[in-house]
Amino acid sequence: MLSDVMEDYLKSIYALQKEDGGPVSTSAIADYLDVTPPTVTSMVEKLEDRGLVEREKYKGVELTAEGETVALEVLRHHRLLESYLTEHLDYSWSEVHEEADTLEHHISEEFEQRVADALGDPEVDPHGDPIPSADLAPLETDDTTPLSDHDSGDRLVVARVSDRDEEELRYLADAGIAPGTELDVLDVAPFGMVTVRVGDGDEREQSLPENVARSIRVRPADERDEIDTDDAGNESSGDAQGLKP
Repeated sequence: MLSDVMEDYLKSIYALQKEDGGPVSTSAIADYLDVTPPTVTSMVEKLEDRGLVEREKYKGVELTAEGETVALEVLRHHRLLESYLTEHLDYSWSEVHEEADTLEHHISEEFEQRVADALGDPEVDPHGDPIPSADLAPLETDDTTPLSDHDSGDRLVVARVSDRDEEELRYLADAGIAPGTELDVLDVAPFGMVTVRVGDGDEREQSLPENVARSIRVRPADERDEIDTDDAGNESSGDAQGLKP
């Protein structure tokens, strides 16, 4: 049986692999989990002994097929819990990450299925992240890009936002930015501030610090997916489920 910490490492390595598309360095894992590199090295050795990761000197760490399956299961628990907390327990989307982090390791498969059934088996969580299916099939390649990579004149739609920073999520809620929100990039300042027009039915301009713009994943507005409000949990205005100040 894996410990909570081991599962956290596998989930983190998975997230970093999806973000960077290759082996993950010890330092990147340390930064992501806010631990020291020697601590990461020790844990990676334990995961390698269990056949959950492969490590190549000077290149980094990658999940094995078994390690990826474990990571997907933990992610499924996490994202279903975030959805349940917002939809049924009146949590705001800025509050659910820490709660889900704690609970994700301790729910049974029966409980997981009942949560999924109660939610109508959603495909995404309140932040727009895909929820792995019950069979834990690999998630499709992410075709989104950070808002911070775009230039003036680009018209975009928000696909998802990072759920890791509670203060940042409250900031985005106040700005009216959530999965499904359309954005027009108006200006990108030399020091990184990105100014957008938020198309939420009451269009207004909003200037976003570079670190916030980097945490918002977008795709071109003409590629916007048809969003079913019941399945995706998003209102027609583009506000995310559970988006409360």
